Amino acid sequence: MLMKATVSGTDVRTGGIALHNLQKRYGSAMAVDEVNLSVSPGEFISLLGPSGSGKTTTLMMIAGFEMPDSGQVLLDKRDITRLPPHRRELGVIFQNYALFPHMTVAENVAYPLRMRRIARVEIEARVRRILDQVHLGAFASRYPHQMSGGQQQRVAIARALVFDPPVLLLDEPLGALDKKLREHLRNEIKTLHKEVGKTMIYVTHDQDEALAMSDRVAVMHEGRIRQVSAPKDIYCRPADLFVAGFVGEVNLIPVKLKSGIVHGPADKILPAQPWSGADRDATLCLRPEHLHLDKRLARSSGGIHGHITGMTFVGDATTLEFRSESGLQLTSKVLNVSSEAMPDVGDPCVASWAANDATILTE
Repeated sequence: MLMKATVSGTDVRTGGIALHNLQKRYGSAMAVDEVNLSVSPGEFISLLGPSGSGKTTTLMMIAGFEMPDSGQVLLDKRDITRLPPHRRELGVIFQNYALFPHMTVAENVAYPLRMRRIARVEIEARVRRILDQVHLGAFASRYPHQMSGGQQQRVAIARALVFDPPVLLLDEPLGALDKKLREHLRNEIKTLHKEVGKTMIYVTHDQDEALAMSDRVAVMHEGRIRQVSAPKDIYCRPADLFVAGFVGEVNLIPVKLKSGIVHGPADKILPAQPWSGADRDATLCLRPEHLHLDKRLARSSGGIHGHITGMTFVGDATTLEFRSESGLQLTSKVLNVSSEAMPDVGDPCVASWAANDATILTE
């Protein structure tokens, strides 16, 4: 259930965020360029992109630690663009957690309430409640150095939630952790989001994190948002070549669109949905798991003929490198639980895919 709180005694906050034409320059470099984004109350949205894409700068402008050169930040339709951070009442979690080493867990969590001059009895009750919620009730008297990285992260989350902010902003909070702990904690954050119902805006460069945790993902590049969609659509229906190449592995095949038909190398007709636009050059986007390589069809006339040039075992799957007779290089991924006979290096094969699995990109 979505938590609500009161601002100035009257305004009920629900956690809707809207960004209108946000711009931010650092000298001659445009860090954020005309960013527009609406985040619904209770939504979990990730800002995903490489270093320098503008995602952290965007988050810091929402938090108030950076001021935009132009544009607006709205919280529940109220303009907070020029408010200082402490007046926005937003919860913020940084990558290093920023816990006070000389304070116990309970004192760290209580700090935002003490700064707001909440009554001591109320502080104690809130701290107990939020620590139980993040499963740290038994650790209240410990100091940060006595806790694991995952426990410290939960303390940071508790401190950000204890004053009941309408929105929680998370700036790569799992970046400093090892892979196994990162996977465990991303599940914890996702579960916590469902439990508390807070709006969460999460910055990450990790594609797996963004796809696994988010209701929607906003992919950023060079200060702009390139696509905002549900994780499945980001992966299966990328809007452009950058999104296709940045999110997951992909085969990019140069094609020509002629009279609604997709023609590949050597003018071979390739499986794809009919094209309704003008004739032009384009790129066919295909994920490796959708590319099928079959050595039993090597003598058939259909498909793209070639041979296996390499294979790599990656645990749950094997990646196969394929080179067509025209020199096209493609990658296929096959789950190792498959009962199909695995081709070997040097085997002649035919590459094929379903038309619905291919995406045509024209830019």
